[in-house]
Amino acid sequence: MYVQVMRLTAYTDYALRVLIYLGIQDDARTTIGEIATRFGLSRPHLMKIVNQLANLGYLNTVRGKGGGLTLARPARAIRIGAVVRATESDLRLVECFDPTANACRIAPGCVLAGIFAAALQAFLAELDRYTLADLIEPRTRLRQLLLMSRPVGPELGFAP
Repeated sequence: MYVQVMRLTAYTDYALRVLIYLGIQDDARTTIGEIATRFGLSRPHLMKIVNQLANLGYLNTVRGKGGGLTLARPARAIRIGAVVRATESDLRLVECFDPTANACRIAPGCVLAGIFAAALQAFLAELDRYTLADLIEPRTRLRQLLLMSRPVGPELGFAP
């Protein structure tokens, strides 16, 4: 029995968290260790995610002492739908979306697959409406929630 629930993977969730965290850093370099600590996530798992985000052109990475991560593009240029498409390994909602594993007897005459395909496209289209800039708009609150200790204020060049 093939059962699929429309749910994003933890991998995509963590990729979005990395982008949010870097987005509220105002171009300051951040380490994978810092992000892992702030979110309580596995450093090795985040390393894989950061590597993929860098390969996709979302992050700049600098190795060595004084190194770290920054966004490679402005937050307003990072579409959430694009990130989800790039980081989700399987957006097949039902068995018949996979022609190699489809064993459904009614697939050739089923209307439901088309409805599910339209629903998935509507879901992704809704995500495409938002950018990383939209997600980091409550910057001050996000910093507070992530226990960031550096002061925030216009006199320091940080947008509240």
